[in-house]
Amino acid sequence: MTGQSVPTKPSRLTDAGLVAVATLAALAACGRHKPPPPPPPEVSILTVRPGPATFTEDYVAQTESVNAVEIRPRVGGVLDKQLPIEGQRVRARELLFVIDPQPYVEALAEARASLAQAQASLEQSQRDLGRARSLSEIDAVSQQELDATVAKDKANAASVAAGQAAVKTAQLNLGYTNITSPIDGVMGRAQLRVGGLAVANSTLLTMVYETNRMYINLSISEQRLLSLQRQLGRAPSQNTKEAPPFRLFLADGSEYPLAPKLNFIDPAVDARTGTLAIRLEVTNPDGLLHSGQFARVQVATLQDPKAIVLPQRAIQDLQGKNYVWLVEGDGRVRQQDVTMGPRIGESWLVEHGLKAGDRVVVDGVQRLKPGIPVKGRDYVAAPAAPPPAMAPAATGR
Repeated sequence: MTGQSVPTKPSRLTDAGLVAVATLAALAACGRHKPPPPPPPEVSILTVRPGPATFTEDYVAQTESVNAVEIRPRVGGVLDKQLPIEGQRVRARELLFVIDPQPYVEALAEARASLAQAQASLEQSQRDLGRARSLSEIDAVSQQELDATVAKDKANAASVAAGQAAVKTAQLNLGYTNITSPIDGVMGRAQLRVGGLAVANSTLLTMVYETNRMYINLSISEQRLLSLQRQLGRAPSQNTKEAPPFRLFLADGSEYPLAPKLNFIDPAVDARTGTLAIRLEVTNPDGLLHSGQFARVQVATLQDPKAIVLPQRAIQDLQGKNYVWLVEGDGRVRQQDVTMGPRIGESWLVEHGLKAGDRVVVDGVQRLKPGIPVKGRDYVAAPAAPPPAMAPAATGR
């Protein structure tokens, strides 16, 4: 046989070595090309420009009629008539209800008859007294008989006076069957229908509300009272000529066109709630306000000609301390501690920590870290939203 070459197969060890070399080469190539850094976060930047600002506070309030009169009968009986319609405007001394007058007509007739009887007895006793005195001058009657005649005359005179008073009372009671309105106002809902039995000085027939003017009741907290005293340098007074302007907003958020004025400040703080009651007064010529409505009173508490005001979302909180993100000249950010004052809607007054020209990050603060660069754009404020409608509440601030 002639000699032939026999092919050999590569070993598994050689294949593994080749794979390892390829892997190391790939890793070396990756090491030479690092991934690019992430782009700087985009933020909106507000440049601080101090300017005048008015700070306000809102209080939940409730309207109250200046005068609300309970209509109750002075005499009892069956309700015979109701003249005005519920909700109708009435004038002072206008007839509202009539209680069945017939029993009081009869009582008056009886009182007049008793008076006539007493007057007749008095006339007779006066004639008897005149005769007795004439006879006593000639000793025709005894002193005892004369004294008895005098006493009878005085008793009859007293009976006449009592009869006259009874007639007057009967006349008053008859007049009380006509129930009139004591004030100009609007008649409320009738609480007793025609045919019902009214009890004297007890049954509530209706209410009459004076609506030309309205009270606005609100309460301020004891802390706000102390702050106001420090601001004014004295205790607030209802007689001051420098009362702050008040604005009244209704439950749907609309502003009442007429400005209320300060009417009353309670001299004592309510120990149960820790609040001080305040009452405003406002005219109501068109009848837009009704007694018992909930409203919102806005009052100016502070005016600062050089205020630094930022959107509330630009202010960050960390363990009870506030700070903002400032953009330096090189485009990098840092934290700046600030001291905050009162709020104005969606804005917040900065009392300390910023100056004119500082550039504050408003939007995009979530990705910020101290010292990183940012890509900034000018902050554009959103248009002011209309006042929100308020939900009824039982108590004020």
